[in-house]
Amino acid sequence: EDMPILDELKNSYLNYAMSVIVARALPDVRDGLKPSQRRILVAMNDLNLGPRSAHRKCAKIVGDTSGNYHPHGDQATYGTLVRLGQEWAMRYPLVDPQGNFGSIDADPPAAMRYTEARMAAPAMEMMADINYDTVDFVPNYDETRTEPLVLPSRFPNLLVNGSTGIAVGMATNIPPHNLREVCDALLLVIDDPKCGFKDLMKVLPGPDFPTGGIICGKKGIVDAYTTGRGHLTVRGKAEVESNKKGKDQIIITEIPYTVIKTTIVSKIAECVHEGSLPEVADVRDESDRHGLRIVVEIKKDADAEIALNKIYQYTPLQTTFAIANIALVNSRPETLNIREMLDHFIEHRKEVIRRRTRFLMKRARNRAHILEGLILAVSDIDEIIELIKKSPDVPTAKLNLMKKPLRLAESETLRKLLPKEFVREKTRNDHFLTGPQADAILNMQLHRLTGLEIEKLAKDYAALIEEIKGYEAILADEKVLLGIIRQDINEIKDKYGDKRRTQISGSVEALDIEDLIAQEDVIVTVSHAGYIKRMPIDTYRRQGRGGRGVIGSDIREGDFIKHLFVASTHDYLLIFTNRGRCYWLRVYDVPAMSRQSKGRSIANLLNLGNQTIASIIAVSTFEDEEGATPRELVMATKDGLVKKTQLSQYGNPRSTGVIAINLDPTDALIGVALTTGDNDIILGTRDGMTIRFDEKEVRSMGRASRG
Repeated sequence: EDMPILDELKNSYLNYAMSVIVARALPDVRDGLKPSQRRILVAMNDLNLGPRSAHRKCAKIVGDTSGNYHPHGDQATYGTLVRLGQEWAMRYPLVDPQGNFGSIDADPPAAMRYTEARMAAPAMEMMADINYDTVDFVPNYDETRTEPLVLPSRFPNLLVNGSTGIAVGMATNIPPHNLREVCDALLLVIDDPKCGFKDLMKVLPGPDFPTGGIICGKKGIVDAYTTGRGHLTVRGKAEVESNKKGKDQIIITEIPYTVIKTTIVSKIAECVHEGSLPEVADVRDESDRHGLRIVVEIKKDADAEIALNKIYQYTPLQTTFAIANIALVNSRPETLNIREMLDHFIEHRKEVIRRRTRFLMKRARNRAHILEGLILAVSDIDEIIELIKKSPDVPTAKLNLMKKPLRLAESETLRKLLPKEFVREKTRNDHFLTGPQADAILNMQLHRLTGLEIEKLAKDYAALIEEIKGYEAILADEKVLLGIIRQDINEIKDKYGDKRRTQISGSVEALDIEDLIAQEDVIVTVSHAGYIKRMPIDTYRRQGRGGRGVIGSDIREGDFIKHLFVASTHDYLLIFTNRGRCYWLRVYDVPAMSRQSKGRSIANLLNLGNQTIASIIAVSTFEDEEGATPRELVMATKDGLVKKTQLSQYGNPRSTGVIAINLDPTDALIGVALTTGDNDIILGTRDGMTIRFDEKEVRSMGRASRG
């Protein structure tokens, strides 16, 4: 068939996209499961793999799932099964694993022929009442059996375990929550249908990740709960301790959700190697079967709080969790706020309980109908037996029974046990048996003719009538229905609820590295070879006349101190190179070292390449006071050019530096000085000549100009 290829591609891709959205990547809002997860649980239920049964090989479970319900690759099915049993991936695992199911370090699980599994207790709550016509069943892929479209799910799985999946044109990322808090939120919605988001957040303050951690700030939670989308800043839990030698060390005991532990360890080591974490001496992973533990040792003179802040900044110990609450509602993807997710679960439970009630009521009515026939037959048993004896075969006996008029015999015992309306009607009028009643009489055993058995029939019938009235009340009154849902939620909460693992703290923006550093004056030295260090100002004590002096730095042969100045730890160092670029460095980032040490190479702190340092200027702020004369930087080059630029133009440099002066290829920057606007400038040459002039004679220029 000839047709435009554009139309064919459009239709084919649309079919593929809808298949991925509906049948693969997105969870159903009612049970929170994707089709592959649901089919695995159904296959395990078929194998009777409950929490009390023996574990079975995962190869058997995967084989049954693929063969009966999910005709896809067994490795994909096994990966889904494994995730359902990983306690660091699922807040409340639905599978009880046995064997190597991988690790938080992203180690792969053992092959399915070695591992075993069975359903965990919460999964049984997902399957509860599935045999009572509570959900729709459809034919499986080869129409050899049927499978449920959704599970009855007493367990609020979507909110409690969350979900993640990438479809076509959309992706879902629903965070897990604490079961007790979700149950409290469901109860609040049932008791107060008009409750708002603020009311819900009092009982459901935010997500609760299986790996713990700390959620920084509530804005992302509020956005996600009200709109269905939001961004959370999640940090690992870390504390500063002192070891036996008195050195500080950072102990990490919890990490952000979905972050691989080894990634954090390797990233810290990488930052130490690059020089962005000079405070760290060593990092070790001491995790074992008792829990997660990463130890970061801090150098003797370094500040552990500063190091921790940098670890949060440079490594995945602090990460962003993007929430997108997208789920299938009536087979259509929708972005849902928290109230809509709770409402959909409650509506699903209403439908399940109504269908279960109708099923049980129909079964009870059928049983009551049979008991009515048995009671009528037993009250006139002699004639019934005689009629059966005279019948030549069973079909004739059945027809004869259905033709015979029956009436309930007067009996004080039956009158007391049976409902009054039933006794009144059955004693006054003749009744004919139906086909099912006649079959039941023909199948009745002789011991049912004893007096006690007759009383038991009457008691069973009376109990069934009460049971039917209860079912009718559930279907007639929504308050009774909601009462059953409330009872189920309380039962789930008491049975599986546990404490919150994830803390919710203040916004991360409130943490500034400057707040952790004491403001004090220090001495900064830079050698000709590019070694920099800072020392406390009291390192150089006052000496008397004839003193011999002290060692200021242990420099290499041929090296010498080129720059020495006093600055505050909160000051900024503007570092100018011979090629006319300016770099930024905070004084507190300069390593604090002893008087005897040579310092650290500035190449570990700044990416200077082949450039050399021409001048260093220390400033506390780039903005001038209101009404004051602007401070300016005056520069001089090897070829005799001078340039003056306002200091404020250097207040926002990049890590790669900015242009301070535009130089010719043969020229070089030789010096920079900070002026107040009222200074004279003196330039000296290598031949001993000098010139002095007022700085106002040099007009102010832009940062990238030549001068």
